[in-house]
Parts: sequence; structure tokens; C-alpha cells
Amino acid sequence: ARVVHGARSSLLLGVMTTIIALMAGGILGAVAGYFGGRVDETIMRLMDILTSIPSLLLSLAIVSALGAGIRNLIIAITISRVPAFVRIVRSAVLTIVDQEFIEAAKAGGTHETRIIGRHVIPNAVGPIIVQATMSISQLILQAASLSFLGMGVQPPRPEWGAMLNEAREFMRVAPYLMFFPGMAIVLAALSFNLVADGLRDALDPKLKT
Repeated sequence: ARVVHGARSSLLLGVMTTIIALMAGGILGAVAGYFGGRVDETIMRLMDILTSIPSLLLSLAIVSALGAGIRNLIIAITISRVPAFVRIVRSAVLTIVDQEFIEAAKAGGTHETRIIGRHVIPNAVGPIIVQATMSISQLILQAASLSFLGMGVQPPRPEWGAMLNEAREFMRVAPYLMFFPGMAIVLAALSFNLVADGLRDALDPKLKT
């Protein structure tokens, strides 16, 4: 029952952090790819700084500074994940921004914000959806790792990583206490990875041919 109830915390962390990181990274990536120049350089150099720090170590440092808890855990994991979305959105935007329909929108006097929101991002949504789906599994693992270290979801609220930590001392006498939360993490991560692979096959026109 605790494993099933713990899915609420683990899946909430994975989905919530992905949505927030996708929104923040999508805006920054679209702005960087569309405007280019100094704006692109500034945003990407900031992302390089964040990327240079391992995501788990960065999350651990942020949670240590803010304090343990699910809200601070969401903030920490989101910050560590934003650079990946900035890069994928920027690369997708760069392939679209020089297209003729974008030039036509500019010539028609359409505002840059409307061009990005109505023309650029919708045409780059395929790889973004695949990356977001795959990111959920990675963030579930990252949240479980931080909770296992005692820096994530706090008792008595059940969470798969925290349940693994609690079951360590009973590993020899009751190994099933570690088996079921561990299998839940593996199956959840595997499921989202398989969904991401299916979406990639469905949305990538090159694979269809």
C-alpha cells in the first residue's frame, strides 16, 4: 500500500518538474534561437555554467541550501534540468527561424512574441515532446536518489527513494521491503522511456520513411 501511495509523490515530482523546466527552458531556448547575437550568447553561457555542474550534485547543493522538503526538491531538480530543455528548444528553433513563413510573418509586421508563440514553438513541438517524456523518467530517478540520501521527501510521506532508504537496515531479514520500491522506480522509468521511443518513431518523419 505504501508503494502504491508513494507513486503519487514520485510521479508528481517527475511530471511537475518536467513541466516547469519545459516552460522555463522553452522560453529561454526560443528567445536564444530566435534573436541570436548577444542574447543567444548570454543565455547559452549561463546554461553552460549550469551544465558544467553534474545535475545530481547541483540539485543536492540547492536542497542543502534551501532545506529538505518536496517544494525545495522541485525547485532544485527544475533548475538542474532547465539547460537540457534550453538546448533542445534552441536547436529546434534554429532549424525553423530561417523558413519562408517566418520571413513572411516578419514582413507582415507581426510582433516577435506572436511569431515565437504562434509559429516557431508549434513547429518545433515534436522533439520537445520526446525530450519532455524521456525527461520524466530521468527526474523520477533523480528525485528518488535525493530522497534516498534524506534530502527529498520527508517521512511520514511515502516516496520510493525514501522507502529504499528506510528499508536498508532490514535488507537481510526482509529484502522485499527494498525490492518493491526498487521495482516501482525501474518500471516507472522504463515505461516513460518506452513512451518516449514510441513518440519519437511517430513524430519523426525520417523514421517513417
